[in-house]
Amino acid sequence: MSYKNATLSKQLSFIIISIFVIVFISLGIVLPKTLIPVAEENIYSYLSEPLKLMQSNFNKDLTPSTIAYLYMINDQIVSSDNLSEVLKTKNTNELIKYIKDTYGKFSYKHRTYYYYQIQKNGIKKIALTDDSYIKEIKEKILNAILPIVLGTFLLIGLILGIWISIIVIKIEHLKEKVDNIDNSDYNHKIDFKTSDEIKSLGLAMEDMRISLKSQEEYRNQMYQNISHDFKTPLTVIKSYIEAVDDKVEDPTNALQIIKDQTEKLETKVHSLLYLNKLDYLKSSKVEIIPIDMEKMITDEVNKFKWKRKDIEFKVTIDHKSKFVGTNEHWETILDNLLNNFMRYARKTIKITAKQNKLILYNDGSNIDNELLEGIFTPFRKGIKGEFGLGLSIVKKTLNIIGYNIFVKNEKKGVSFTIVRIHK
Repeated sequence: MSYKNATLSKQLSFIIISIFVIVFISLGIVLPKTLIPVAEENIYSYLSEPLKLMQSNFNKDLTPSTIAYLYMINDQIVSSDNLSEVLKTKNTNELIKYIKDTYGKFSYKHRTYYYYQIQKNGIKKIALTDDSYIKEIKEKILNAILPIVLGTFLLIGLILGIWISIIVIKIEHLKEKVDNIDNSDYNHKIDFKTSDEIKSLGLAMEDMRISLKSQEEYRNQMYQNISHDFKTPLTVIKSYIEAVDDKVEDPTNALQIIKDQTEKLETKVHSLLYLNKLDYLKSSKVEIIPIDMEKMITDEVNKFKWKRKDIEFKVTIDHKSKFVGTNEHWETILDNLLNNFMRYARKTIKITAKQNKLILYNDGSNIDNELLEGIFTPFRKGIKGEFGLGLSIVKKTLNIIGYNIFVKNEKKGVSFTIVRIHK
């Protein structure tokens, strides 16, 4: 099984093993190489001290050890008895070729050797040794560090293993929750003891489940409302057609009622299609341009004032106020709001544009507080038990052009305030 297809526990196990390998490589290879320069400094100090104590009588001062000595006077070279044992050779002339600086190291017959020399009064004293000390240092370091590190990592691995098991169990529980998110018989309770990110994720999933359930209930209710809203004019049309067929209704009167109901039904269909269209438009980029709000309001008032001659329109426009959007969107917004106002206003409709806000007021009845919260929700039962899409269209259209709308019950009447969303 490839790493991409492995389970989370296997992936975490692979990561832990990889960390172990990297650490052991670091301890076994990198660390010793890092400490070699320090060990070499100790070797040079180890070689130099005996040379400083050597007297002029070479034979008496030298004793067999891991250090071999060369004593040079003019062209004569005298070596200690252990030269062949330490350097595996008696050829002093060949060794002298490698000794150039005060101290250093050289490779000879596939082995590394270290030297230190002192020259005084024409006499050169040289101490040499092999790399046994370096190897011993490496071995001591590894013997001291590896058991501690191994034990530490085993303990860390055990803790991580337990933690990973807990995480995997939580994730499996979340997966089970997702698989049963639409199962009403499943126990969706979150019983994680620790308040970590996974518990937060579980709670967020629970909120999502509740939201989906609420949306499903609302969707079912909306379908019922739509059916009812569409069925009423269809029933009226059918009833009058049958009445005309039975010759119990005047055809002229029936035709006018059928025409009115057909227009009403057509308006609802167009509104529903437009609302669906807005859902697609909200993700697309709309070209925002300055709007002549005074002309827009004037045109809308002229359009609606003939529908109810008993309504007085009061318009106040501050020319410093600026509005943006598109003419089509603002026409849709004002059409739906004023169409709503025409049904509920008693005598007065006020439209005020000031401080970059648009306030529309009608002196109709206050809206029940229970209805205020969902007044912009499509097909939710509203005032006088009616269902409508107008205010929902207003809300979505405003959001598309960067505005928001708020509704408020006044002492007498209802006001809608439209403000720009600051981004």
